[in-house]
Amino acid sequence: MLLTPRVRASRPKTLRIATALLAAATSATLLAASAPAPVKPLGIGDRLFPHLGNPGYDVMSYDIAFTYRGSNKKPLDATTVIDARTTAPLELINLDFAHGKVRSVEVNGAPARFESTGEDLVVTPPKPLNPGEGMRITVRHTSDPRPTKDRDGGWVPTSDGLAMANQADAGHRVFPSNDHPADKAMFTFRITTPKGLTAVANGLPVATAHRGATTTRAFRTRHPMATELAQVSIGRSTVVHRTGPHGLPVRDVVPTKDRKVLERWLKKTPDQIGWMEEKVGRYPFETYGVLMAQARTGFELETQTLSLFESDLFKRPEYPEWYVDSIMVHELAHQWFGDSVSPATWSDLWLNEGHATWYEALFAEEKSDKPLAKRMREAYRQSDGWRAAGGPPAAPKGPAPGQKISIFRPVVYDGSALVLYALRQEIGRPAFERLERLWVRTHRDGNATTADFVQLASTVAGRDLGGFFDAWLYGAKTPAMPGHPDWRKAAPAGK
Repeated sequence: MLLTPRVRASRPKTLRIATALLAAATSATLLAASAPAPVKPLGIGDRLFPHLGNPGYDVMSYDIAFTYRGSNKKPLDATTVIDARTTAPLELINLDFAHGKVRSVEVNGAPARFESTGEDLVVTPPKPLNPGEGMRITVRHTSDPRPTKDRDGGWVPTSDGLAMANQADAGHRVFPSNDHPADKAMFTFRITTPKGLTAVANGLPVATAHRGATTTRAFRTRHPMATELAQVSIGRSTVVHRTGPHGLPVRDVVPTKDRKVLERWLKKTPDQIGWMEEKVGRYPFETYGVLMAQARTGFELETQTLSLFESDLFKRPEYPEWYVDSIMVHELAHQWFGDSVSPATWSDLWLNEGHATWYEALFAEEKSDKPLAKRMREAYRQSDGWRAAGGPPAAPKGPAPGQKISIFRPVVYDGSALVLYALRQEIGRPAFERLERLWVRTHRDGNATTADFVQLASTVAGRDLGGFFDAWLYGAKTPAMPGHPDWRKAAPAGK
């Protein structure tokens, strides 16, 4: 995700992550068979979102069907099928789900009792489940695109339909799920719309069917995905196809009326992918493209294989071309950093945003003569203020009440890119570049922690970098910049 200045200025499931996060929730999962289990919302203990995710199972795949009837004022009819495997004894199955009406639930083909509590849908299977059992949960429900005052994210209304923006914790406002990036899964989407509207989702198209006045299009991912990265676009859109490096299918989704005026931006994507591949290696997914939505979100978002942008970003003359280019690269870089290698916890967010900001700034330096060192020197000057306001990069302060995306503060953008700049200064450019390529290759399609990055960096550097990272990632004050003893920080506010 990038909050732009016009607003503010093989599937390696990481069960070890789940084990660590679930420690506090284990007693709630191992339910006594002699008494009815209490119905209550659960979570996996994420420091920033303690009620996000659910213990006791590992999702393998989602198959989600939406029926959109042409109006954003009415809920969509939906069916979500979840294939999962239990990791603990379960008498109750907690799913994250809010902002929709549940009509029925089945577990392994049999009707199951259910009730809602907090933002959880709690399901009672016909019989208790043992560890290692497969389970298929089928939920028939509605998915409400209408916004609410006290929650953000989920469906985004556009002038001609809908899009999704589920970061950080809003996937469950669209469909039932285990809504935490630590539990990635494969996705299939089936979207039924009136004829004349185009639906597109993550992954590649696998089927299209016309029936009467409606069209159903199906899409499937070839790599696991976090719920926060799901994307479904519905609107009067044109899908533009071209070819990227190594024959990669590139598809962009744009308002049909703006197709020609936006082409000058669309055609940049293959070269941008090529540039990123030179830096960190092969693009990690089956397709890529940009979704230019007629919406006012205040941010752009790295939804997997189809990044979400406000279409106005590309049409307003006050934004210099180099600036828009760098924003496009920011969201593209996230496909490696954040999407393919996803955070184990939301406190690891700096690994996403710091890297995306790094490559955004590096692209601006190499392609538009915007010196990286100048930007980092200014970030250094402001860094102590950012840390005071938002916490250090790897231990950010929690979100403001009712404003979940408020965790996206300057400290996780330029403040975290500054950590990478300091690291490059500390270990040298060749070692840093080896680290970056090895990082995305080692953890492809999985999750990773800050500790994983520290360990790999130490291995590449040939020495223990624990002290360096402790200071840069967790310190209340920004350390001295290696190689730049002349860099100074701004005086504290009010002095």
